[in-house]
Amino acid sequence: MEAVLKDSKPPATDARKLFIVLADGPKDHGPGEHDYPLWQRRWAKLLGAAEGVAVGTAEGWPTATQFEKADVIVFYSNNPGWTAERGKELDGYLERGGGLVYIHWAVEGHDAVEALAERIGLASEAKKTRFRHGPLELDLTGSKHPIARGFGKVKFVDESYWGMAGDPDKIDVIATGVEEGKAYPLMWTCERGKGRIFVSIPGHYTWTFDDPLFRVLLLRGIAWSAGEPVDRFNELATLGARMGD
Repeated sequence: MEAVLKDSKPPATDARKLFIVLADGPKDHGPGEHDYPLWQRRWAKLLGAAEGVAVGTAEGWPTATQFEKADVIVFYSNNPGWTAERGKELDGYLERGGGLVYIHWAVEGHDAVEALAERIGLASEAKKTRFRHGPLELDLTGSKHPIARGFGKVKFVDESYWGMAGDPDKIDVIATGVEEGKAYPLMWTCERGKGRIFVSIPGHYTWTFDDPLFRVLLLRGIAWSAGEPVDRFNELATLGARMGD
């Protein structure tokens, strides 16, 4: 943890105020898995503890007002509100400079997989995307992105996806994981219009969100998507973590 944070810069005392929306969906797995509502409650409190941050919540899909006012929208669900028609809402939001963060199964495209991949880089098609639960080693050594600063290789116990729709050459890969002898993107960024997008495939288990190293990556992704310095939320990396869950 010390190595990851050693080159951090303290947040500016006059940092701009941010409005972050957390969009969840119905829980769809067993205990400790895909618990989107629990994540929303916990992370609303966590992010709300940061200076200058207001947090809103949405079920399934943000409201028009939230799209209008949010600096960052974080999706953690199986993306139940997504349709091809709603791509226009994402386009308008990104064009004005809004930030998007997609965690784990929020990359599911349902009947509009290609349309989602066009916006966020890669997207899942449940019947085709492959997955594995268990130990993961994320390799960040090939990334020069500020989100990856201080990281080399880091281990989690979570779930990987591979074989998704989209073009990996059109994303900035932050972290890869090896499956079936090949490295696949597990975290990445991309930019659309004036907007920024960060995606993390890890996020299956509730315990992952209490791992300080995962928190650093996710918090950096949220800050970067907002156009803020990646260190803005460092103080939250261990705040209230439940490492025994």
